[in-house]
Amino acid sequence: MFPARVLAGAPLALVILALSGCSSPWGCTDTMAKRGEADVRVQVEDLSGRPPGVTAEVVDWRREPHPQVPSEGDQVHFHYRFDGADEASGPAVDACAVDKKRMALGCRTIHSSEAWHRPDGALTGDDWLAVEHPEQVAGVLLIPNDQSYDGRTCDQDIKDGGGMHPPKPASQGDQL
Repeated sequence: MFPARVLAGAPLALVILALSGCSSPWGCTDTMAKRGEADVRVQVEDLSGRPPGVTAEVVDWRREPHPQVPSEGDQVHFHYRFDGADEASGPAVDACAVDKKRMALGCRTIHSSEAWHRPDGALTGDDWLAVEHPEQVAGVLLIPNDQSYDGRTCDQDIKDGGGMHPPKPASQGDQL
């Protein structure tokens, strides 16, 4: 009789385990957001692809030696601006130096929270991109996806991880 009772309660026990998050990885999925279209001026997109009302823009750029390492030759120095961002916890976007074919030569993530507050409400800053062949740089583009989300993946936390994540950060060789 005891084995029959155990067998009868087994499906219920499995359902309870599954609903509590203590089951196998079947219930946890990671989804990557689709990379948005890169441009000089972009509407930042949240994980769902919706604009939260923040614009990011490359104001200007030039090739010049970095003042701290002039012996390394020219790098790409660019100025950027965020409009509508919260200075404490605003978005972050990828900035990439690209060639004429929009191939990424070097990228880094820029954070609005690291920019300076201006009287007009904008956040502005500057940064550097080290590229192997600075003479090939035709421009600096921004990718609109907000990279500031730091959620846990299923691999990091099977119980509470998963869900939507920003696309993989842009890197050298990516076609933008």
